Amino acid sequence: MEYKIIPFVASIDQTKGTSKHVAEQLEEIVKHYANAGWKYIRLESVSTFVKPDNGCFGLGARAGYTTTRQMIVFTK
Repeated sequence: MEYKIIPFVASIDQTKGTSKHVAEQLEEIVKHYANAGWKYIRLESVSTFVKPDNGCFGLGARAGYTTTRQMIVFTK
């Protein structure tokens, strides 16, 4: 069994965008990969810790933080 995992980042207008627009974007990606023979399995959340940046001599230092990314999982 083969797997393909791709990132999913929806892009909508803050004032006009709705969850329907997000769903449409996801649907387009699923259709694209389905046409290439891939079967959609699920949307997964992956949490990642981004290491702190000490900056140069402490200037511009940034603390570490955790971020979450969405990944679409397909199988063949």
